[in-house]
Amino acid sequence: MTEPLIPSTGWNVLHLFCAAGPLADAAEVAAAVKQLEGDEHQVVPVAVVGHKADLCLLALGPDLWRLRRFQTAVAAAGLDVVDSYLSLTEVSEYAEGMPEERKTARLYPQLPPEGKPAFCFYPMSKRRGDVHNWYELPYDERERLMLGHGSTGRTFAGRVLQLVTGSTGIDDYEWGVTLFAQRPDDLKACVYTMRYDTASSRFAEFGPFVTGVVGTLDEVLAAVGLDATGP
Repeated sequence: MTEPLIPSTGWNVLHLFCAAGPLADAAEVAAAVKQLEGDEHQVVPVAVVGHKADLCLLALGPDLWRLRRFQTAVAAAGLDVVDSYLSLTEVSEYAEGMPEERKTARLYPQLPPEGKPAFCFYPMSKRRGDVHNWYELPYDERERLMLGHGSTGRTFAGRVLQLVTGSTGIDDYEWGVTLFAQRPDDLKACVYTMRYDTASSRFAEFGPFVTGVVGTLDEVLAAVGLDATGP
């Protein structure tokens, strides 16, 4: 067995976006999820709405090797991984002064949050253009903008839980953003409102959005035409 590959702080986060083809075996998918959870990792099943995928398996935990084996098991169960995103939980450089319990919640989140079944995921980066270049701003200016950005986000406390994970040098964008909300329109209101914030309006570049519904694994598999309970 290979030695675990563990970040110095935080966890690995893997979004697997899958299509449920005719060879998909719900019982094998359920076994793969159960085995990963038994190895002290978490899995959040999401029924994706729209053409981009059938379901998302959001897997997070300490060992990158273990997530790789989970991906292999998912494929062996007949799910077709049509897209993915890899990132790491983090505490940003602008939030180092926050209380330890809030840092812990960012580095080692317990998912999914109760009462927030509406889900969306999108990747994003900070702009490095000729006119607006985030990385040429002085630290004090970036900190001021991000503190204001955070204040805007906190107006949705109780309605939306935001998980921002870092992916610079790991995947195509610099961050992955996962939102859990009470209702679908909470997702829309949160993203729309925060785009007016200067940190987003001038400096953010967004990738594609994937939206769905968080449920139990059985609920999600049934929604995409698979039945883990058998005949």
